[in-house]
Amino acid sequence: MRYQFGEKIRTVRERCSLTLREVAEKAGVSESLVSQIERNKVSPAIDTLLALADALAIDLEYLFADYRRERPVHVVRKSERGSFTRPGVLYERLAQIEGRDHAGMEAYVITIEPGAKSGSAEYGHQGWELGLVESGQAELTVGNQTHGLKPGDSASFRSDSPHVLTNTGKGTLRVFWVITPPKKLIAG
Repeated sequence: MRYQFGEKIRTVRERCSLTLREVAEKAGVSESLVSQIERNKVSPAIDTLLALADALAIDLEYLFADYRRERPVHVVRKSERGSFTRPGVLYERLAQIEGRDHAGMEAYVITIEPGAKSGSAEYGHQGWELGLVESGQAELTVGNQTHGLKPGDSASFRSDSPHVLTNTGKGTLRVFWVITPPKKLIAG
């Protein structure tokens, strides 16, 4: 059996000083079934497991804590970041996560030279964007609205409107930017 709850159920039952019969009666199952579950001879049906959890006042998180699935973690080393440039703009990809049904996201550190711009005043694209100014000064135009941004400021918006981020300062503008769903600006 892949999932074994027996030891946890027995431990809680014994801490509560309950007999197999008392737990079985509270859960509405046979004493032999409780015994088999505690010895991991039988894998309980979900309704039986819930009944036992109720009978013993067990938090389901406790029962399932060992069975949390491991999820992949994608680490991108600074030296391995994918990047590309446009005049006056450097895009360094931090992450690109694909999901189902247009889900997922990608994140970038974008460095923009004074006077340079990122984005398009002509068109937008499906999804949402979120940006955080790390250093420098910016002007974000989304549709007909323009907002000045300084270090620590953030902005989020639907990206289906034309949008442009312009470095309006005298130094380099550095922003952290997230796009969902991914536009896949950098292949791979």
